[in-house]
Amino acid sequence: MRTEYIHIKGAKEHNLKNLEVKIPHGKMTVITGLSGSGKSSLAFDTLYAEGQRRYIESLSAYARQFLGKLDKPSVEFIRGVAPAIAIQQKVSSTNPRSTVGTVTEIYDYLKVLFARVGKTYSPKSGDEVKKHGVTDVVNFVQEKEEGVRFMVLAPILNYSKYGIERQLNIFKEQGFSRVRINGKVQRVDDAIGQSLKNLETLELVVDRMAVRHNDEDHQSRLADSVQLAFAEGGGSCWISFPTSEEIAEFSNRFELDGITFTEPNLHFFTFNNPYGACDTCEGFGSVIGVDEDLVIPDRSRSLYDQAVVPWKGNKMSQYLDDFIVQSAEIDFPIHRPIRDLTDEEYAILWNGTKNINGINDFFDYLNTKKYKIHVRVMLARYRGKTLCPDCKGTRLRKDANYVKVGGKSISELVLNSIEENLAFFEKIELDKQQKEIGKRVLTEISNRLNWLSQVGLGYLTLNRQANTLSGGESQRINLATSLGSSLVGSMYILDEPSIGLHPKDIERLVSVLQELKELGNTVIIVEHEEAIMQAADEILDIGPLAGVNGGELVFQGDHKKLIQAKNSLTADYLTGRKEIAVPKNRRKLKHALHLIEAAENNLKKISVKIPLHGMVCVTGVSGSGKSTLIKDILYPALAKKLDIHGNNIGKHSELTGDFAEVEAIEFVDQNPIGRSSRSNPVTYVKAFDEIRTLFSRLKLAKMRNLKPGFFSFNVPGGRCEVCEGEGLINVSMQFMADIQLTCEACQGSRYKDDALEIKYEDRSIADILSMDIQEALDFFKSKDGNLEQKIVDKIQPLVDVGLGYLTMGQASSTLSGGEAQRIKLASFLVKAKNPTQTLFIFDEPTTGLHFDDVNKLLISLNRLIEIGHSVVIIEHDMDVVKNADWVIDLGPDGGVNGGRLVAQGTPEEVAKVKGSYTGSYLKEKLI
Repeated sequence: MRTEYIHIKGAKEHNLKNLEVKIPHGKMTVITGLSGSGKSSLAFDTLYAEGQRRYIESLSAYARQFLGKLDKPSVEFIRGVAPAIAIQQKVSSTNPRSTVGTVTEIYDYLKVLFARVGKTYSPKSGDEVKKHGVTDVVNFVQEKEEGVRFMVLAPILNYSKYGIERQLNIFKEQGFSRVRINGKVQRVDDAIGQSLKNLETLELVVDRMAVRHNDEDHQSRLADSVQLAFAEGGGSCWISFPTSEEIAEFSNRFELDGITFTEPNLHFFTFNNPYGACDTCEGFGSVIGVDEDLVIPDRSRSLYDQAVVPWKGNKMSQYLDDFIVQSAEIDFPIHRPIRDLTDEEYAILWNGTKNINGINDFFDYLNTKKYKIHVRVMLARYRGKTLCPDCKGTRLRKDANYVKVGGKSISELVLNSIEENLAFFEKIELDKQQKEIGKRVLTEISNRLNWLSQVGLGYLTLNRQANTLSGGESQRINLATSLGSSLVGSMYILDEPSIGLHPKDIERLVSVLQELKELGNTVIIVEHEEAIMQAADEILDIGPLAGVNGGELVFQGDHKKLIQAKNSLTADYLTGRKEIAVPKNRRKLKHALHLIEAAENNLKKISVKIPLHGMVCVTGVSGSGKSTLIKDILYPALAKKLDIHGNNIGKHSELTGDFAEVEAIEFVDQNPIGRSSRSNPVTYVKAFDEIRTLFSRLKLAKMRNLKPGFFSFNVPGGRCEVCEGEGLINVSMQFMADIQLTCEACQGSRYKDDALEIKYEDRSIADILSMDIQEALDFFKSKDGNLEQKIVDKIQPLVDVGLGYLTMGQASSTLSGGEAQRIKLASFLVKAKNPTQTLFIFDEPTTGLHFDDVNKLLISLNRLIEIGHSVVIIEHDMDVVKNADWVIDLGPDGGVNGGRLVAQGTPEEVAKVKGSYTGSYLKEKLI
């Protein structure tokens, strides 16, 4: 029998201080606290790890050897653990073939639906392609009046390979007595002796009968005759009624309008299988072809103004002249900017017409001259990854689109957004047989689409590559999949599901989490979002501070009691005792960049102003187009202006403005700074180089002629060679969890005694690495030397961005995405003395941050601006948005209903815009 709560006692994982806590079953519990306070250590490294370990150990020894090996967390005991499911901020797939449709299994159900109930339509006539069976023919005959006489005929088309005489003799040998030649029935014996030079048609008379409605023997004979006619006629069977001269043609071949179609099956719609994949792109959706952005880099120019780059120069300009002459007859607008051409005119420029050679014709011609080196060089200059011209990115073979359900092909559905598909399946019209076959499949598809919509992902398309999703989007997809599974009695542990969500979307997320709880599950959420805390049944506040000063249970109770808590930083911010203040004055920003007519993905040709030397926030609901505008257009377009090779640039007319004010561009995301246990914060900011130099200059080191490299744990020298500088020895236990033991040779210090004997102020190199960053900063600040000051200068920014709780030698692989992003920010602050004017783009830097950490982050971002840099932030946190100098709000909603510029201006100006969701939430923060 399950207990009422999960009882954790003596938790010591990472910085947890012998923590004891009881988490109620069947409730929603939020674990909050400062970054580094121990939230994830409790939720994931202790609770989830123990749940997984117990599950694996319940299996047989044989099964365990095929599963991941999990360490036992450092805890005295955990009682009442339910089966654990962790939903984390990790992109679940890096496979370029993996899509939202395949990850959510919706595409698998769509394949079944189209294979079982899909109807094939001819691209010529639009008529349905049907394959007739014996039953279809019998039913047709039985609908005729009683006593009507008819013949079952097999049309013979390939008699020529035997010769007509030989063919008739074969019929005679098979026992057939009649044939129909040129529409006239005659005996086979009579036909053999005739001269058949003018033969036009030949049909074998398989049987002659009359319609009998209630005669089973008659129907059985008819069925046998029809089957024989299909066999002799190569798949064709004709029913001829002599008195009315009516002839009904049936075929058991899947063909129409002279086209033989492939019968739908599961593999037919599988782009991961050679059978169903597009031949051109092999199921990837993209090919290496002519890159339009390289051919026409500046769309503000006209064709006459040499917008087409390969048509420049003395020789190549001949192709431009030819196009101008040829297109005169259709009055092509050669003086109009490329961006202003209609879709039809743009297609003519590329594909030409019967009398006009377009850009593609030009490149086709060049491909015939590839034996010339200069032609190969020219072709390489304009090549890039482009959308597959055959499947248009849907990855499937062309004829898969002939199969339709409810009037739509599978390609149309995967290119539509989840919201559009949800509306389509709610109104889908099917015949009785289709409904019966597809009933269960349609229910599964609708449920999964509904859950994805509920977690705020209605703007995604099923064709979206899984590896292009953010961590927050991946997590919500996993959440939706979990809801679809309808598990009960489980323990769901979520890592900040509010990431990437606008305050408007969080309300929907809360209802989804409540539903997960109401199914009978225990929902445990690591979270900082106030709206989710308010909805929780129980809140655990871990702290009071971070790192060595955290790891304690500061508070446990509901939201009302939390507000009254005295020693909680979370409570201080919720009650307003502490707050992130609105700046007294906004910066007056003179310089700016202007992005004109951005039209990538769902952006509706919007033009935005991006001021420089200030803080710019780009906001909007999920799917409104923020990432498209900044990551897919601004970042690569500005990189190109700065002569930095980057990714493909999204569709836009031009980027103009004060480029002299920007010398570099940096995109600061939450990707790990290193996956190795050897990488750590002080190696990333280059402080460890100075520390090693400091130790090499000590008296004893000089006497032994030791260089800075001797104090590295990455290369042979002073490091312990038994553990190769890791400090731990990994012992494989076959089908049990691997055991990591402290290296007996160095006792976990990573170094040989020779290196440890060299001490600075009675501290060895290992002692320095085991300090937390704040402690190390205080230690080196108290010293006067130049090298000490260099070390202080490099680790001070780590403390400034709120990472003073990390240990100097903490492995990068143990850092969260938010911590990794702030370490990158600190590394830029290190270079503050000689700044290159840089435009920094931050993608949701508040991820994983407590209110107090957001305060520290804002101070660091403002420091970047003060030393001459510019900052653009994609953000939903209203405390950050209210501190911005300029806000660009996109929307009003996501997907097809987004991509518009709702408002831009100062936070006060945006707050006044009635149609802005951001404005309404911002108004509350500016009071």
